[in-house]
Amino acid sequence: MDGVDSSFQDNSQTLDIRPYQFEPLLVENNQVEDINSSSEESDIDDLSSNADRLVNTNWCDCGNCHSMTTADECVCCSDISAVSYLMQPDDLNCITEHEIFIANCLNRHVLQVSMYAYMEHVGPFDDNEPINEKYRFMAYRRFVQWIWHRLGRHNRKILPACVVKKIRDSFPSEEYCGFKYAVV
Repeated sequence: MDGVDSSFQDNSQTLDIRPYQFEPLLVENNQVEDINSSSEESDIDDLSSNADRLVNTNWCDCGNCHSMTTADECVCCSDISAVSYLMQPDDLNCITEHEIFIANCLNRHVLQVSMYAYMEHVGPFDDNEPINEKYRFMAYRRFVQWIWHRLGRHNRKILPACVVKKIRDSFPSEEYCGFKYAVV
């Protein structure tokens, strides 16, 4: 038995085995809350004058935004670092001009296929729900997946006003609900 133990020690030293090397570090509960609360604000650059955003569109850098129902929703695509990063290589003024946005968020055929995939995992939509409302929902989801990939349950992001406007113009409705925070 001693021969087995000594050969194991010799092998572990030659192979440079370090147990628990890739294990995640323990995070305290209050640190998790700090990380989660700051993650939403970290995407959006400084929005110090939120109250003025409802009155005018001086906050818009791309030229395609319009005032939304709440000051929190009045965000330009250039205000969100993850979005503006994707605009840089093509030197675009607005994310709604990006070919990926047009192909994936405004194409009815792409949205219809996404709708089938969504229904496969979540379940059917309400039959009384208008088709444009379904397309808008899928377009918002596809935009979020493109920019932030997967957010996870109860984690939501405010979309740029120009994106919401472009999707609403493409799939109009009589009324819109706007952004709602997740109820946990």
